[in-house]
Amino acid sequence: MIELIPAIDLIEGKCVRLTKGEYDSKKVYNEDPVSQAREFEQLGFKRLHVVDLDGAKSKHIVNDSVLRAITEATNLVVDFGGGIKTAEDIEKAFKAGASMVTLGSIAVTAPDLCCQWIAKYGAERIVLGADVRKGKISINGWKEDSQEDLMPFLERYIALGVRNVLCTEISRDGMLSGPAVDLYCDIMKRWPQLHLIASGGVSSSDDILELQAKGIPAVVFGKAYYEGRIDLDALNIK
Repeated sequence: MIELIPAIDLIEGKCVRLTKGEYDSKKVYNEDPVSQAREFEQLGFKRLHVVDLDGAKSKHIVNDSVLRAITEATNLVVDFGGGIKTAEDIEKAFKAGASMVTLGSIAVTAPDLCCQWIAKYGAERIVLGADVRKGKISINGWKEDSQEDLMPFLERYIALGVRNVLCTEISRDGMLSGPAVDLYCDIMKRWPQLHLIASGGVSSSDDILELQAKGIPAVVFGKAYYEGRIDLDALNIK
C-alpha cells in the first residue's frame, strides 16, 4: 500500500499552493494550517509534509511556530522542510516537533555539513529533497538551478545510508498534469531499497493508484486534494 502524505505549504502562516514553485502564483486554501492538519488527521492520514515557503525564500526557517502548533495539536508524523541552512535551523525544526527534516538546497551547497547532520541525527530522520528541473537539482525555493545531475546526487547520499527521498518534478508541480511516473520508476529500478516519495503533478486518485501499481512507496499531494480531485474512498486510507 502506497504511503499517502498530504502537504501543507506555508506563506505568512497560511496554507497555500504554488504553481511550478512561482510565488506570484500563490493561492490560499486555508488561513489556519492547524485546522487543516487536524482535518487530515481526522480523515485517517498518519503523516504530513510541511514546507516553509517563506523559509525557502529567506534561506532560514520562518514558520517554526506554525510547525509547533501543528505538532502540538495532532499526532501526525510531520516532516518539515524549507530554509534549513544552519545548525540552529535544524535544531529549531526538531524542537518544534518535526519527526523528520527535508534537506534540499543545503545538500547541494554544503554537502559536508549535510553529511554531519546525517551522522548526528541519523539517516532515518533525514529526507533528501531532490527537486528536479530538466534533470538538474534546483535550490533556494526553486529560484536557482544547480549543476548537480539527479542520479549522482542521489547516489552520494544513498551511500551514506539515506533511504527517504522526496523527488519533485518542478515542471509538473501544481499543474495537475500527472506525476513523472517514468522518472520514479527509473529511480526505484536503480535503488529498490529507497523509500521514494513522489511529488508534483498528482491530479487525481487514479494518479496515486498508478504510482502504487508501479511500486512507488509514497506520494505527496496538495493541490489535487484542495481542489477536490482526490477520492478518499478509492484510496481506502482508513
